Amino acid sequence: MKDNSRQLEFMEIDLSEEPETAAVPVPDRSTIVQSAHDTMQHRGGILSSEKRFVEEAKQWAEMEGDVSPWVPFMSYWPTYGVMNEAQRKWYMFWRKEVRQGRYPDTDLSYLFVHIYELINGIGWQNPQDGYDQLKQLWVNYRERLPQLNIYMQEWMVDYVLVHQMEMSLSEVMGLSGGYLPAEMLDRELQRILQDKVSDISLNMLQRYYDYDITLSKFYRDGGKEVMDQYIPRVMALVDSYLERTRQVGLLPECDPNDERTMERTLFRKAVYDEWIYGRSVSFRYMPIGEHAEFVQMVTRIYRCTENKLRELLGFRGRLRGQTLEPELANLIERYLDKAYAIEQAESVEQPMIRIDTEKLASLQQESEYVRMALTIEDDHPSEVKDEEVNNANVTSNPFDVLEARDEITPTEGSMESEPSAEEIAAGAQVESIRLQWDESAEADLEEEWLLFAKELSPQQVQTIHVLLGASPDRELMRLAEQYGTMPTLLLDEINDVAMETIGDLLIDGDRIVPDYIDVFEHVKR
Repeated sequence: MKDNSRQLEFMEIDLSEEPETAAVPVPDRSTIVQSAHDTMQHRGGILSSEKRFVEEAKQWAEMEGDVSPWVPFMSYWPTYGVMNEAQRKWYMFWRKEVRQGRYPDTDLSYLFVHIYELINGIGWQNPQDGYDQLKQLWVNYRERLPQLNIYMQEWMVDYVLVHQMEMSLSEVMGLSGGYLPAEMLDRELQRILQDKVSDISLNMLQRYYDYDITLSKFYRDGGKEVMDQYIPRVMALVDSYLERTRQVGLLPECDPNDERTMERTLFRKAVYDEWIYGRSVSFRYMPIGEHAEFVQMVTRIYRCTENKLRELLGFRGRLRGQTLEPELANLIERYLDKAYAIEQAESVEQPMIRIDTEKLASLQQESEYVRMALTIEDDHPSEVKDEEVNNANVTSNPFDVLEARDEITPTEGSMESEPSAEEIAAGAQVESIRLQWDESAEADLEEEWLLFAKELSPQQVQTIHVLLGASPDRELMRLAEQYGTMPTLLLDEINDVAMETIGDLLIDGDRIVPDYIDVFEHVKR
């Protein structure tokens, strides 16, 4: 019998080398070649899909669509060219709604088309307007379309860089849940530490701590909200104190040679015509996050602040590790004691004052009766003699006649009379109160103390005089009642001025700090 079987032959394959196809990269979204309708002949050359989109966007920038039904639209590379007629009608109607502040449900691809318009400079008159529109799109659709966050947190940074809107980077970081590229975060932190330290935020500093603060039970159980509130104030406090006492703030001293240049590609994965703003943007920044001393300082400030707030809030347990130097720790703790006490006092519900309108009307009617009863018809009706006033029959009236003219003592709910000459004179004297030293002592004062005296209000000067007196407790209470406030608030207001001028708290408890009492030995009373 004939054997029809065939012998199998095997070929050896050497797996030590990768096949050539492994070197072929996966194409980026922005490099995908579109179908024929994405390119067209234009003035003798080929118009790219990005340029074609921009040209069409300019033509349709002011178009407003009529009410149209929603039509699904999902495209990896959404442009006008891949929309059918029904989708284009819905888009024009939806865009009109968005421009008028209404944000109906729609597909992500529709949203991308409008975003592409804005980043290409279409649909706004100035960069701030374009930024605001992008922000509103992000804010109003981020929860319904979570995928939007991935793109917008990068595109918004690019938009801010292109149009040099540095002040908006902190807002972008807030919208993105604390995210900024590391280089941008260093750049933004440097700007804030140079301009206004109180603009710093807890989110911004998270990258610079040497441990993950979000793992703390205190942070998770409500501490985050408290730290959000106090960390900016504490950082500003420490920066001011260091600047005053050591002539250097929180911003680390960096060698100019350490400054770096970063090149950032603009609007990656978007339909963007690079001929408008360029393919990339460069910026310089100082790598603050790589400074070990700065990281240790902000970490210790945070740890000290959290431990004090744990104490004030009655939270058990304290953070351990390297502690802040006693001088700065005492500064922070004294400030938090005062600030937290004020917050607690202000949170107490104030009694609501209600005016009985019926009683007020009755009093006004009785007042009018007094006026009529005191009117005496004679040759000189405008003059009322004292004896005639005293003999007037007004026994049924609850008011006392204080003057010969038709006036009554103001009561609760009535209009106050104009101040007398004596009251005006007293007010002028109060306004003229200033904190002054003897000439010999004033010549030796540092400039910050002169600035402190200049910033004080008259009632704050009076408060300091009271603290320097023989019986400060009683007089302080009397002064507070005179101004309709509380002694604690008077003292805290002075500390606020002190922090902004001399960089330290002036009053501890209800007395001037012993370290500074000698400054006030020669104050003029």
